[in-house]
Amino acid sequence: AAPGGTRSSKQASVATMLSRLLKEHQAKQNERKDQQERRRREAISAATCLTEALVDHLNVGVAQAYVNQRKLDHEVKTLQVQASQFSKQTAQWISMVEGFNQALKEIGDVENWARSIEMDMRTIATALEYVHKGQPQSASS
Repeated sequence: AAPGGTRSSKQASVATMLSRLLKEHQAKQNERKDQQERRRREAISAATCLTEALVDHLNVGVAQAYVNQRKLDHEVKTLQVQASQFSKQTAQWISMVEGFNQALKEIGDVENWARSIEMDMRTIATALEYVHKGQPQSASS
C-alpha cells in the first residue's frame, strides 16, 4: 500500500505541478496577447500619426502651389494690362514721330520755297539794276 500511496501522492504532486505550469503558461500567454494587442494599438496609432503628418505635409505643398498659382494669375493680368497700355503709348509715340517728320518736311518745303523766291527776287533786282544802268542819265534828271 505504501508504494501505491506514494505513487498517488507523486501523481497528485505531478498533477499539481502540471496544473501550476499550465496556469503559468496561460498567464504568460495572456500577458503576451495583452502585450501584442498593446503593440498593435501603438502601431496603428503610429501609422495614423504618420499618415496624418504625410497628408498635412502634402496639403501644405498643395496650399502653397494654390497660393503661387493665384499670385501668377494676378501677375499675368497685371502684365496684360501694362502691355496694353505700353502698346497704346507706343502707338501715340509713333504718331507723334510721324507728325514731327511731316513738320520737318514742311519746313524743308518752306525753305525751298523761300530760296526760290529769293532767287526770283535777285533775278528781278538784277534785271532792274541792268535796266536802270541802261537808261541815259540826262533823261532821268
